[in-house]
Amino acid sequence: MSTSADVQFLDILDPKFDFTAPEVLLAQERHWYANSPIGTIVLRYTEAQEVLRDQRWNHNSMRYLEQNGVVDGPIYDWFVPMIVSQDGESHRRLHGLVNKAFTPRMIENLRPFIRAQAEQLTERIAASGEIEFIKAFANPLPLAVMCELLGVPPGDYDTFRIWTMDIGLVFSLAYGGDIRDRVEAAIVGLYGYVDSLLERKQAAPADDLISALLTVQRTESPVSMDELRNLIVTLVFGAHDNSRQQLANAMVTFAEHPDQWTILRQRPELAAQAVEEVMRWFPSAGSVYRFAAEEFEYRGLHVTEGMFFVIAVPTAQRDPRVFRNGYQFDITVPREASSLQFGGGPHYCLGAALARIEFAEALPALASRLGPPSISGPVGWRPVIGIHGPYQLPLRFGSPVA
Repeated sequence: MSTSADVQFLDILDPKFDFTAPEVLLAQERHWYANSPIGTIVLRYTEAQEVLRDQRWNHNSMRYLEQNGVVDGPIYDWFVPMIVSQDGESHRRLHGLVNKAFTPRMIENLRPFIRAQAEQLTERIAASGEIEFIKAFANPLPLAVMCELLGVPPGDYDTFRIWTMDIGLVFSLAYGGDIRDRVEAAIVGLYGYVDSLLERKQAAPADDLISALLTVQRTESPVSMDELRNLIVTLVFGAHDNSRQQLANAMVTFAEHPDQWTILRQRPELAAQAVEEVMRWFPSAGSVYRFAAEEFEYRGLHVTEGMFFVIAVPTAQRDPRVFRNGYQFDITVPREASSLQFGGGPHYCLGAALARIEFAEALPALASRLGPPSISGPVGWRPVIGIHGPYQLPLRFGSPVA
């Protein structure tokens, strides 16, 4: 840890910690990083982008698990070889397989399905009054999209919806408690389900991503079946959990800024810009981690090999050095800087384009039919490290718009 007087200590493990609290923004003003119980917290946008893209930092998935007490078992077997954890040639090989199967046309062809699902769910909300938003919209929409994309039968939706949320807690292992047990159960469950799904697709290929991945793996790609299985488990998790959380975070944000909801209803052409602003203001990936791969000097900090860095995504995305009026949420302001939660460089998220389409169809569907949301009861929150936001969100929308 640095001992510089202007570098603050932030207790990121405190259950009440908030990446956008005044003391965190003050720490950002004083320095580009802060110290914490688990490592160095990157607070500013420019430095965050550099850490994401500079090869002197990497994922070091084994070290990440080891520092959280995981040295073997289901979590280790999934997380270490996962595409997100890979760097260099192994990452390029897995990334190449997905790129050949997960084409822009496949993504764009999902748009009518996404729009129809969003409108259908919105109509149900309009008829219900007060709802629990996760159950009514944030969970079923990305779940339906994921199942349509991967070729999962609708009857299996409820089989793994809890698994896809709990597996994301792998980025919150530092909190302890029952998190490790929940992640392990989710991994075991998802692997079992994906095994049966792969058998079905091998026997009867269809027009879906898993069938396409199997074809590319068999004919063009040096990727083993074990690697493909790991990849599909990761895709199931990524396509559902991150999107579910971002939709919930969007509603929390608009509940705090009802005037912006009205603007979106009146100007639906701002949908894509509103998506970017929501992801900037309250991203589902509250933090992203990296390890230093070597010893070096960086912006006044002596970095040692193995040093742990946590990028404070919501804090960095309000950095006034990069975002004009960055401490204000405004969907009418175009933002040129890209979202940090999709990563950077070779690790830019494979599902970013689909996520943006999903949100750009969902938000206007809701805003065109419903008045501004307001929180109508206690909210249950996921840990601030990792995928963050409410897991329980009671909402009441304003009077439906005719």
